[in-house]
Amino acid sequence: MDEIDRKIADILQTDGRAASVDIASAVGVSTSTANERVRRLVANGTITEWRGVLDPEKVGAALCVFVFLDLAYDGEAEACRALMAFPEVQELHHISGQHSYLMKVRVADTNALQRFLQSSVKPLPAVQRTETLVSLDALKETTVVKISPDARES
Repeated sequence: MDEIDRKIADILQTDGRAASVDIASAVGVSTSTANERVRRLVANGTITEWRGVLDPEKVGAALCVFVFLDLAYDGEAEACRALMAFPEVQELHHISGQHSYLMKVRVADTNALQRFLQSSVKPLPAVQRTETLVSLDALKETTVVKISPDARES
């Protein structure tokens, strides 16, 4: 991944709808070269998705919570597959420290959270304990990744 690829990737992760001609102009290459580089970034797995980002409040998912999960080893893989399948779960991280996993969840309100935990999470056989933290305000929430100058093409 050279400097031009890094610039193109940075542009696209902040504006996935950027026009090829605008990308080309911003990085100093022809439009066809910019298009080819974007195709290569997709083909090599650097760009993994194209999607719209929604305002959670406008789509009924205003409450953001983080749930620490302690899972038993027996049934852990099955529990993780089940958790990843729930649309309310935005992120699931295997973490170090006192808990096994950290899960980011978005639901409408505390009633919806209680229903989700009681009916979907806690019944999973491997779930031994949960601890829920409610986000009062998201000061920064992004999917933008800082691109290292040492980034290599895979």
